[in-house]
Amino acid sequence: MTGYEPAKDALAPVADASFAEITAKRRGRIRRFFYARPRTTDALVALSYLLLAATTIVDSLLSGGWLAALLMFAVAGSLFFRRTHPIPVVAFVAVAEVAVTLLHPWGSNVSAGLWFSLYSVAVSHTRRFSFVVLGAVTAPLALLYLLAAVGPPDASMLPAAAAQAETESYLLVTSIATGAAIALSNVVATGIGISVRQRRDHEAEIAAWASRTARLGSVNERNRIAREMHDVVAHSLTVMISLSDGASVVVRKSPERAGEVLGELSRTGRTALADMRRVLGVLRDDRGEDAATRVPLAPHESLQTLLDGFRATGMTLHYSHTGPALPEDPAFRLTVYRIVQESLTNALRYGRPLATVTVGVIRKGSCVSIDVLDDGRAGPGTRPQPQGTGQGLAGMSERARIYSGTLNAGRTGTGGWLVHAELNWTGDKNTTTLGDT
Repeated sequence: MTGYEPAKDALAPVADASFAEITAKRRGRIRRFFYARPRTTDALVALSYLLLAATTIVDSLLSGGWLAALLMFAVAGSLFFRRTHPIPVVAFVAVAEVAVTLLHPWGSNVSAGLWFSLYSVAVSHTRRFSFVVLGAVTAPLALLYLLAAVGPPDASMLPAAAAQAETESYLLVTSIATGAAIALSNVVATGIGISVRQRRDHEAEIAAWASRTARLGSVNERNRIAREMHDVVAHSLTVMISLSDGASVVVRKSPERAGEVLGELSRTGRTALADMRRVLGVLRDDRGEDAATRVPLAPHESLQTLLDGFRATGMTLHYSHTGPALPEDPAFRLTVYRIVQESLTNALRYGRPLATVTVGVIRKGSCVSIDVLDDGRAGPGTRPQPQGTGQGLAGMSERARIYSGTLNAGRTGTGGWLVHAELNWTGDKNTTTLGDT
């Protein structure tokens, strides 16, 4: 079990497929085919309308009602433009349906054109507007039947008993049923369009959320890389400059000592180069590489190695650890490592020579506190170093916040500098105690 999950230091996962590809797979093969060919879909809609109206078209032509047939062909042609001009199309279809009904009552195409045009309106407009259009185009056609304004159906279409009786009640029931069917079918078509629109809006919202999440992950990754690069470069260059200055001083007096300093300088440079490659490796997408080699952690490094490197620069350094050992979690240990590293780097860059630096790590239960104190004692002829930009302190504060911690830094009463950080860890309970070193 691990404790606080350092989300900011986690590598952003690489998606195997984009959201658009996932949505396309969910549509199925047939839907993908028509989704990619909108004109083919429009032609299929127009053909479906002509099939529904085929009986009425044939009856109209046989009875000499060529105007009704022409109007139905015009409705089929207008459906080609329902996607780009839904409002003009539904208005034309509504007028044409009423005209065809008056010219050829009780046809097989009653309200069929409105189904497709109302669906297009509902897909492209808001729900409220769709219902307003639904009521406006359905009322005239439905009222023609509800008020029996189109006349009774042909006697050949009625049952024998009804044809003989020719009762007004049968005509009333048939008209009401037809008007209600028209209204209900139009409501269903509008409802389907609204449902499709809602699903598309939902997919668009998810796609936008995925895009925002990806951008946020990219920003966090850049911030993490910038923070790691600052720690690596600032520490390594500071140590290397100090080592090179020391080597230039002792090379004439003690060549052997100069050789040791130059060896430490070389080791620091190689370590810095390896750290930079590890940090920048996450920007590459070489699937053949081992992902573990690109993780920006430093598992091979320890606080002891870090302290030895600073002692090699001539810094007087004391370290103590009180309480149980640090958690084995690599990210937590990296946080402790970076805070100590940045604090010592600042002491080396901006502190006074001959000062003594004390590093103390104390663990009490779930709390780990880190103190790095520069006592500020100066030798003769020394002067203050220029101040930094504050990026290091900001980076340490961000690392502390990952573990619900705090970091404070400032001058002490003796003129030195103190960095105090507190981190919270609740991951493991089984720990061992270490004494002071």
